[in-house]
Amino acid sequence: MVAVLDHGMMKARTTRPLGGFLALGFALLLGACSTAPKKVGEPIEPPIFPADRVFGEGVAYQSDSISDPLEGLNRRIYRFNHHFDRYIFLPGVSAYQFITPDPLERGLHNFFNNLTDVTTLINSILQTNLDKTANTTARLMLNTTVGLLGFFDVAHEVPKSVEDFGQTLGVWGVGNGPYLVLPILGPSNLRDGSGYVVDLVVRNELIRRGTDLETYQELILKTLWALDIRANVAFRYYETGSPMEYEMVRTLYTTKRQLDIER
Repeated sequence: MVAVLDHGMMKARTTRPLGGFLALGFALLLGACSTAPKKVGEPIEPPIFPADRVFGEGVAYQSDSISDPLEGLNRRIYRFNHHFDRYIFLPGVSAYQFITPDPLERGLHNFFNNLTDVTTLINSILQTNLDKTANTTARLMLNTTVGLLGFFDVAHEVPKSVEDFGQTLGVWGVGNGPYLVLPILGPSNLRDGSGYVVDLVVRNELIRRGTDLETYQELILKTLWALDIRANVAFRYYETGSPMEYEMVRTLYTTKRQLDIER
């Protein structure tokens, strides 16, 4: 789930107004979190976490072979994530969607997707994948210019990929390592968790070099980004109907990541 700011996408003369806008939006968000209103209408896009997109025909499931030596700790973190999701994250998402007009919400979603294309481009280059590199470059150029920093997805017909450093390590032959459940972030493994740290460092560095945002403005930007990501993930803890949800999610995540690396 990692993305970075392109250093050429936000010029210094525009960062102050943007920061003020984000600060106002965040203040409204905090004021509405206590009521956690429900959003009425269709989601921004189809869910991105349904099992049938991973468990299809011809898929070699990852199950018994998954290393989970920290299962006891992982299960406790899984339960913590459930409570955080239920009482903090999802109410925040509901408030964000209730406050934000649909066109603005969709524009912000496109904007954050455009930022994600920056890390995708970097990792596509590291993977020496010419098709993904060319497509992502085209998307960035079109959406950043004609699409007004990505608020309009004018390059929607250009194939989109989402690549992170965990996938890059997988392409280079690095194995999964032990399965991990990360606080708030959810399922992962040693390789992907390490890759996330690398992507996070790159993202933060590009934010510092490419913008003139104050610390609180960066925090607001990242909070809105996290809310947008969660708003577009359909998964809800303990609503799968399975008494073995932990094992199911572990298998689902591991299989999906293997498919991400192979495609």
